[in-house]
Amino acid sequence: MRIPAEASLPVTFVLSLALAGAMTASPSAAAPAPPTCRESGLRITAAPSDRPGTLRIGVTNRSGRACVIDRVPIVVFGDLDGLALPVPDGGSGPYRVAAGSSAHAAVRTLDPAATELRVVDRLTVAADPAHRGRAFGAAVMGSADGIRVWEPVTTWWHGSRAAADAALYRYTR
Repeated sequence: MRIPAEASLPVTFVLSLALAGAMTASPSAAAPAPPTCRESGLRITAAPSDRPGTLRIGVTNRSGRACVIDRVPIVVFGDLDGLALPVPDGGSGPYRVAAGSSAHAAVRTLDPAATELRVVDRLTVAADPAHRGRAFGAAVMGSADGIRVWEPVTTWWHGSRAAADAALYRYTR
């Protein structure tokens, strides 16, 4: 079958545009996501904050490359069942931590309206559900007689302590 010359021009033009676009287009594959942070490459911290019933936790990436942790810190109080609930609500997701950088979260240990409470001798903080975490005794947390806890909540990780504090205030007032 013979294609008339006037009909072949649009086909040739379209094919040449398609080929040119394929040759100059940027690759569609995004850069690979950073790997999950190894627990041995992280430094976990916890300390009381200036607001009663709240703590500050942090994680620093001591490795030489960016990696990801879970966006929700894992905070467990003593041997109590369950974790501090995240605010805002939301499930797991990646949070990128650059090499040498830190992330911060704020934790409310005791609901001000609580009529009940438990007292525990420690809390454990992990940056990822697959990690064992680091335990902090009550005395280190400024409560030699135990950490008072009832309906604890934690913020997601943030780039600064101020941002974590602001998020805790915004979601718990």
